[in-house]
Amino acid sequence: MRCTGYCTAAGYDTARLFQFLQVTGTSQLYRDVIHTQPKDEKGIKRDIFYFPYGVTVFWGFTEEEEKGVLSILRKFERESLAKSELDEFGFSYGDKMKIVEDEITLQKKDPITKLAISYAIGQSVKLTVFEEAIARTVEQTKFLPKNLAQKGKIPLSRKETSQKMGELFLERNYINLHAEILDTPEFFWEHSELEPFYRKTIHYLDVSKRVELLNRRLNLLHELFEILGNELNHQHSSRLEMTIIILIVIEVILAVLRDLFHLF
Repeated sequence: MRCTGYCTAAGYDTARLFQFLQVTGTSQLYRDVIHTQPKDEKGIKRDIFYFPYGVTVFWGFTEEEEKGVLSILRKFERESLAKSELDEFGFSYGDKMKIVEDEITLQKKDPITKLAISYAIGQSVKLTVFEEAIARTVEQTKFLPKNLAQKGKIPLSRKETSQKMGELFLERNYINLHAEILDTPEFFWEHSELEPFYRKTIHYLDVSKRVELLNRRLNLLHELFEILGNELNHQHSSRLEMTIIILIVIEVILAVLRDLFHLF
């Protein structure tokens, strides 16, 4: 069977979404995560978990069914992504919970066990969005340090430098504001017996190392932001120096002209 995690937006309007799902069927809240169990054509219950940070995790749906749900979900999205991110797994039931080669084996069919694993899948797919955003920013700005090393200056005007600083600030700020998404969910304070399932999935998806790498890249962007700030100050100082030099030259010329006028 199929298990998938989609990140489609910066977040969902969970209050409106919960009201909508209550009208269309039975739904339940686990803290701020919405859970529904639509039945398939054979009457078998399947699970969907909607996370407030724009991630939906499906258990037991076909790709076509998932796309149908996601299309309805769009009207509840905040800051929809141009391209959705997807993590895809298979799952089955067995004697011991394990994940091998993207195949999840579950001991129980209860939704709360699936939720514990879904938290990890949701964090992983959200982290992918952060990683790709940082990768794009690094790619778009990698010429700046290179130019600074080779030519001793950044080939941007004062306005372009300010705009680039604004872009870097927005990117860093967006990720920093949402960094708590990657912390251990408070759900496990009440359900500590399920945390091992979450931890095992987090370990398999290499989330901790990826977060560490993301933080290093954020530090690089911070350093680049400071470089641009210094360059902006340098441009400002250079303009002031040039203005002063021009004023001095004008004053000298006027003084020379006055002297020449008196001579005649």
